Amino acid sequence: MKYPDDLTSLIAHLKKLPGVGAKTAERFAFELLGWSQSQLAQLGTLLGEIRAKIPPCTTCGCLTQEGACPFCNHTLRDPHSLCLIASPRDAYAIEETRTFRGLYHVVEHLLSPLDGRHSEALRVDRIIARLDNVKELIIAFDSTLEGDTTALFLKNQLARPGLSISRLAFGLPVGSSLEYIDGGTLARALVGRQNLH
Repeated sequence: MKYPDDLTSLIAHLKKLPGVGAKTAERFAFELLGWSQSQLAQLGTLLGEIRAKIPPCTTCGCLTQEGACPFCNHTLRDPHSLCLIASPRDAYAIEETRTFRGLYHVVEHLLSPLDGRHSEALRVDRIIARLDNVKELIIAFDSTLEGDTTALFLKNQLARPGLSISRLAFGLPVGSSLEYIDGGTLARALVGRQNLH
């Protein structure tokens, strides 16, 4: 028997979330049907206002709160180091490591001609405008075809004297056993091997 139209629509919207397939979306939808009306109203209000309450920073593209960007505070951050990331979420992941104190710049879209994302989507001019005092540029994209292509393109576009451009190292996870590592990761680890000092 077919679900009611509104339930089918809710399931279709939930399936748009990353990692959520048909069965998980159905489970989520039926779970939401068990929520009280006030809980559903709170969720609806939050979803309706979240983009306005947490807009991207006009400088770096990371998320702001109450008009302030915690990643653009030059008194607390190193203005000579700029890290290019693909999503605001990546800034929070890097911050968890407590090893990077520079500035961030969200590229938003990685190159993917098949999806209609070409070099114009990168807005290279905005990145160039931020390079005045930068001595180190770190490209921190996922190790995917799109991430690798975008990193190579930006390296060629942004190279200039006095600017060091690097990419995150890829390799073996800490505590891993070689027998469980996929071939691609192992190959990256071999290519990026370092001398023992």
